[in-house]
Amino acid sequence: MAASAQPDYKIQLPAYEGPLDLLLDLVRKQEIDIHNIPIAKITKQYLDYLHQLETLNVDISADFLYMAATLIHIKSKMLLPVDPLASPEELQDPRADLVHQLLEHEKFKNAAQMLYQKQQVEANVWSHPDMSLYNDEGTEGELVVSLVDLVKVFQQVVQRRREVVPIDLAHETVTVAQMMEQLRAKLTAGDEPVSLVRFFESCASRRAMIVALLAVLEMVRLQAVILAQEKMFDDILLRKNKHFDLVFSGGDAMAKIDEQYQ
Repeated sequence: MAASAQPDYKIQLPAYEGPLDLLLDLVRKQEIDIHNIPIAKITKQYLDYLHQLETLNVDISADFLYMAATLIHIKSKMLLPVDPLASPEELQDPRADLVHQLLEHEKFKNAAQMLYQKQQVEANVWSHPDMSLYNDEGTEGELVVSLVDLVKVFQQVVQRRREVVPIDLAHETVTVAQMMEQLRAKLTAGDEPVSLVRFFESCASRRAMIVALLAVLEMVRLQAVILAQEKMFDDILLRKNKHFDLVFSGGDAMAKIDEQYQ
């Protein structure tokens, strides 16, 4: 009697959007102090994950390999004895830059998750929006755009950026208030509206794009801008709304906005 065929044994590994996602998951699942990462332990676990991908013949993207090299470099620097003649900059903890990146990534990842949940809710309950937030004499003959449409456009731009994103581990210090100021400058530079897609695409990274989205949401909430389309399926345009000048008339409002995202 022929032996019955045994089903193939399948191994499933968790999928991560990028190396910072993987590192953050390793740190948080083990309840490690993010300011005092045991770099040797984390490096081993990170490399183990990459080796499992290799075993499964899964292509490893360049940014994962670059982070592996970065971790090994940090580990080697921490094994070296301290140079008594080194400058204060050279004595800085080799992990400091990585810690900063992880904290920033976690902050914006949480913001993105919050926006996704908001979109899911609005997609199911959006029926009679408060049109007074959008109506303005400058939008006659145009189609008013909802926040759901805004988030959808953002997700599309992020997806395109993900496909061609360059390796960029530099610090990003732009705040929501600063991004609002950048948008204000674009809107006051001329009479033409600002393309929402182009505004997002002008951001240097996905994290900067999330800050840009938060800036647009704040300006819609404050009735500083209005979202509109000239016709169905056209690019979404940002135009100055009735409270535009009032929102940017004082510095206190901008400071309070940044406090909300600290």
